[in-house]
Amino acid sequence: MTAIPSPDNITRVQLANGITVLVYENHASPSVVVRGHLRAGSLFDPPNQPGLAAFTADTVERGTTSRSFQDIAIATEDVGASVGLGAGVHLAGFYAKGLSEDLKLLLDILSDILLHPTFPRGEIEKVRGEILTSIREREDSTQAMAHLAFRRLAFPNHPYGRDSLGTLESITAIRRKDLLGFYQRYYRPEGMQVAVVGDVKAASAVASIKKALGAWRVAGAPPAFVIPPAKPLKKIQRARVKMKAKVQSDIVLGAPALPRTHPDFLAAEMADVVIGEFGMMGRMGDNVRDRLGLAYYARTQLESAPGPGAWTAYAGVNPQNIEKALEAMLFEMKRLKTEPVAASELDDAKDYVTGSQPLRLESNDGLAGVMLDMEFYGLGLDYLQRLPGLVRAITPEQVQAAAQKYLSTENYALAVAGP
Repeated sequence: MTAIPSPDNITRVQLANGITVLVYENHASPSVVVRGHLRAGSLFDPPNQPGLAAFTADTVERGTTSRSFQDIAIATEDVGASVGLGAGVHLAGFYAKGLSEDLKLLLDILSDILLHPTFPRGEIEKVRGEILTSIREREDSTQAMAHLAFRRLAFPNHPYGRDSLGTLESITAIRRKDLLGFYQRYYRPEGMQVAVVGDVKAASAVASIKKALGAWRVAGAPPAFVIPPAKPLKKIQRARVKMKAKVQSDIVLGAPALPRTHPDFLAAEMADVVIGEFGMMGRMGDNVRDRLGLAYYARTQLESAPGPGAWTAYAGVNPQNIEKALEAMLFEMKRLKTEPVAASELDDAKDYVTGSQPLRLESNDGLAGVMLDMEFYGLGLDYLQRLPGLVRAITPEQVQAAAQKYLSTENYALAVAGP
């Protein structure tokens, strides 16, 4: 068992170009993971070009001024390593995994990809084909289409309502100059965070990162990283996505809630564990799925985001049970708001949260992800030491108050996809 990451064993260094480096030594095995992110997610997609950030991230790694995509694949495979990039809503993330003795090679390849991509036209078309295939596959999933329709309803004219993967039309229309333009504007060191975890010496790892990325400079001021507030929903917004040859319908209902950094977030997260996460999907799973038999699955999710992430309830149901399942889902949501959670039930949920945390720390990859989260949200390097106490201090009254404030049962977005 590795020691819990803390200010005592995490080395944190800010490079002159704005990159924050975090290193955690874990000598349990001769391996290393490098994970990082920069501010180049779909938050910055032009409204008429959804999917541009994701398309750019997938193409950045497809060749550099000194290496073809095949060269990169051969160099990493020869040492049993892997390197990759991808974009989410807020960030473009990158990683390199391999033996610790190959760290300098991995960083050389990673920095080459980030600093010197060439966007080869042939590779662009391959990536375009892969994304279009993913979009078509998504269009065959009732769950995916319900979530997509929900986001459009819950976040109108907001980055969180955009389709980060893109549409068949937008991906088909994106050109090389669009990808290059997005890269030139948003791929830059300011605000970048990099975590190195594994069988390394901290000082040596910092020096290697500095050598690989420390000289990176991009002209001009970085674009502002701002997530606008979400407008509260004034009524129930409904969408129905009709899909042929389906035997299941998927339901998603919810509304914008609160940012990860809000003081109420942990109480809201405990409320979410009680209603839709703990055990067999919390109260929602116990009632809607197991007791009433109205759903194949039923649960909730509170998004962790720098902006007002959604708090949703969702279920997969027989199309004949849509209205009954909705009624049962709303019943559980309202019950959480009107009845205080029993102390014993809350204690069980707290045990689940504090007990599952160590599982995230069992691998170098998990450790790197946790460290990046702590840095990105400004939680402090001592957050994992403080977390059990913060969780234990949450009261039934705080859980109920968070549900009353952020779990919307009056004005919400409701999307159903199915036959």
